[in-house]
Amino acid sequence: MAEKSYLDLKSEVWDTGRCSGCGACVAVCPADALFFDEGEMITSPRSNGYCKQATDNVPCGACYAVCPRAADQPSQTLGDYLELISAKAAIDVPRKQSGGAVTAILANALDEGLIDAVVTVTEDHWTLRPSSVVIMKSDVLIQQAGSRYSWWVPLLAALKYAIVERKFKRIAVVGVPCAVQAVDRMRKSDNDLLKPYAKAIRLVIGLFCTETFDYTTLIEGKLHSHYKLEPHEIRKLDVKGKLEILKQDGTITIIPLAELETCIRKGCHFCTDLTAVHSDLSAGAIGSPIGSTTLIIRTLTGKGMVDSAVQHQKLTIAAGTDKAVIEKLASSKIKKNSKK
Repeated sequence: MAEKSYLDLKSEVWDTGRCSGCGACVAVCPADALFFDEGEMITSPRSNGYCKQATDNVPCGACYAVCPRAADQPSQTLGDYLELISAKAAIDVPRKQSGGAVTAILANALDEGLIDAVVTVTEDHWTLRPSSVVIMKSDVLIQQAGSRYSWWVPLLAALKYAIVERKFKRIAVVGVPCAVQAVDRMRKSDNDLLKPYAKAIRLVIGLFCTETFDYTTLIEGKLHSHYKLEPHEIRKLDVKGKLEILKQDGTITIIPLAELETCIRKGCHFCTDLTAVHSDLSAGAIGSPIGSTTLIIRTLTGKGMVDSAVQHQKLTIAAGTDKAVIEKLASSKIKKNSKK
């Protein structure tokens, strides 16, 4: 059977509004033909019109093979796992989200030579504008910690720089469930063009996610015009069935998600995965005490990274997570979005 090309991806995913915007197709296109425009509420990538397969009849199909929306969505709440624990950073993480556990685990992995680089999301601390980035130093990683995953960014597009240009062989990817699903498809694909990507990715950390927001629509639109909030006034954003905004002065503004519907990416409405079930290690604030991170350790790789961080006194762990509250929110997301 012939591989599907970007034309199939366009008709089945982009044109139907299902695109998650993860950036995986941009990363793996061997012709560098796919890209995201800049602007308000970008719903999907664009092509420069050239496709090796569609234009020259050269077998490819890499973009379609990695797309998380070209496959069935997960129907599990927690997925398979080895351990469910609560954790917090034992090192100082000034802008940490919840317990800072993910930053501590990754910082330790960089310091101990377990990984070469981290593909993650960064943000401008003044404007909060997000972008994908490749980080190689633990001190830089710690400085970039924060609540940036509330924003949409084509995270996986940075894999091309990390793998093709820098040729890193031991990469950690930190992303929301759609990005995790794309990496899982890379790892399991028999497409030869994807094997270098699969081989180079050592660790995948998935972050709990209900939906992501478009930066321009939320910050420059809703928060500015309706709530008179400027980016530099915001210390942290947290989504727990509502948008909770912690301001620099310590006060909190809570906005129901129903008020932010126009700021949520359309593709998020097709996602049924709260806990990133295809990751090595999942993390989120739900289910743990304030100031701690819930960790779902799914694979031996994930466990090894956690154990190493504990051993080197960068992470502390405890029992006592509330499994039921995670399952409740995960079930709600499945019920809400599986009908799309």
